[in-house]
Amino acid sequence: MSRRADSDETRATARPGREDGDRPDPPDPPGRGGRPDRDDRDSRDDRGRTAADADARPDQPGADAAAEPVRTEEAHITAARTGRALTTSALHAAATGADTFPAVLREALGRRGLSLERVSERLKARGITISQATLSSWQRGRSQPERARSLRAVDVLEEILDLPAGTLRSLLGPRRPRGRTTPPGAEGAALQILGEDSVVEKALGARFRHFNQETSSLMVHDIVRIGESGTMSGFSTTNVLRAGRAGADRALFVLSFDDEAAEPVDIRVTCGRLAEATYLKGLKSLVLEIHFGRKLAKLDTTVVSYAVEVSPSLTPATHYERWSRTNLHEYLQQVYFHPGALPVDCHRYVREKVGAPPRAQRRIPLGAAHDVHVLTSRCKPGVHGVAWEYGP
Repeated sequence: MSRRADSDETRATARPGREDGDRPDPPDPPGRGGRPDRDDRDSRDDRGRTAADADARPDQPGADAAAEPVRTEEAHITAARTGRALTTSALHAAATGADTFPAVLREALGRRGLSLERVSERLKARGITISQATLSSWQRGRSQPERARSLRAVDVLEEILDLPAGTLRSLLGPRRPRGRTTPPGAEGAALQILGEDSVVEKALGARFRHFNQETSSLMVHDIVRIGESGTMSGFSTTNVLRAGRAGADRALFVLSFDDEAAEPVDIRVTCGRLAEATYLKGLKSLVLEIHFGRKLAKLDTTVVSYAVEVSPSLTPATHYERWSRTNLHEYLQQVYFHPGALPVDCHRYVREKVGAPPRAQRRIPLGAAHDVHVLTSRCKPGVHGVAWEYGP
């Protein structure tokens, strides 16, 4: 398993498939994946990886796939008890009842049960070519229809989705300025490391845009435990955060798992207060919102610590990663192996971004406690991991 941790920066890149010329909104901040990788800006990419932590405010709009309106409290309870994937847009709509073009479009698509591919085909049959990527950007609030062809597509969409005429058109905001836009630092930095449409972004929805905007990680310590079967049994993280502005009082973490068999079975927060724990089964990700217990002054620091036990994966773990979007003063990763599942080889590596080939690989020895560790000072943005192999 490998888990990624993200610190706090990403760069925004142009989204593909904008053949209609609509301009994208500023990109949203990233998260994690793989065997666990994570933390306030980390994300796990393994069986139990942490995808993204971010300071997320419950009042910030959600932008995920639409779900049936439910009251916020009931939604969290439902997610906790049933493992149903709960989107941030559903929570936001439940709390505010606000209607926006992206939210209404998502809701209509969900109600009609139409995929973006089917919608694109139906538009094409009417003589309007709009790509799936553009439709995705519209429903996620990253861009909006502005040109004549796009506005014509909106009128046809209302027919396809059985919406009263003018429903979508009336929700369009003012025309957006042309030219390249630079996303907020946290969002752009995360996109640079995670790429677009990552698991973290999908798990956070609109909250991804404000990802850990008010804080940054200074030091992160990950501990991963591998059980006798070679699968991850649990992990814990201690994260030292510093406020970039006054008033920061919470952080959001996304932990992702490699397969559906590896699910969180116990969550303990030892520093901070757990405000939300929602397991999104479809994304194999766990979203944690942890409150600091006080509002931080600018440049003030706080410590967040949590531990997660997971059910066994279907296959043994072979790596653990953490991604960081900002410079960490120090990052320590420890992996403890059960005596009955000792690896024959371990090495550390770095990736410039998620999915990039590993570089700076170096073998690391197994310690007397059946553990390996990597300590990195002045840890640069990127993906930092440990991989291991088992004998025949």
